[in-house]
Amino acid sequence: MKKTVTSLMVGTLLATTATFAGNLDSDSQKTNYMIGTDVGTYIKKSGLDFDSKAFMAGINDAANGKESKISAEEIAKLRAALQVEQKAAQEAQRKEMMAKLEEDKVKNLEAGKVFMAEKAKTKGISSTASGMLYEVLTQGDGAKPSSANSTVVVHYTGTLIDGTKFDSSVDRGEPATFALNQVIKGWTEGLQLMSAGSKYRFYIPAGLAYGSDARPGSPIGPNSTLIFDVELIEVKDAK
Repeated sequence: MKKTVTSLMVGTLLATTATFAGNLDSDSQKTNYMIGTDVGTYIKKSGLDFDSKAFMAGINDAANGKESKISAEEIAKLRAALQVEQKAAQEAQRKEMMAKLEEDKVKNLEAGKVFMAEKAKTKGISSTASGMLYEVLTQGDGAKPSSANSTVVVHYTGTLIDGTKFDSSVDRGEPATFALNQVIKGWTEGLQLMSAGSKYRFYIPAGLAYGSDARPGSPIGPNSTLIFDVELIEVKDAK
């Protein structure tokens, strides 16, 4: 009787942990364990049903040079069927991901509009013609960027409207240096309002940030409104 990947792997762990715990002493054991985890991860992600006895029989026969219990012709058919099945699963996963992406585009855009409308009513919040909001936390008296081509040195922390932090030069302990025409529109515009020594908080709508693009590996979803605390440390091209 076949078991699902998840239930089998949990069961296998429970059955083997007691006898194997603490035995990964040699490099050979660790290498074999690593290969096992790679295979197990692949099987889990594949969503295939998993039969531990058949699986181990295949490994043992191949590792010991025994003749396969399945003919080459049957193996070819099984591989082809598996590829078709995996391709269909990948396509279903892609469609699900795209549907989620479209859903997030609408949800994030609406949430951002509500947030910006409420924030605009807050005392001390200013707006620009483009629709960006900003708040002066500290007003410096140093040089201002002369244009969108200026190069600046800043410290910053970026969060989503739900408070999720997605980036921070402060946490890294190293300020960022860049030209204003190389960053998102909200930064290009906002930093030209600042003088060196200032700290501002920018509330940047999606259209002035990353738009409907998702950020792979980042909490920033499509149409996300972003908040940045920015300290302008230096203007490199100041006269």
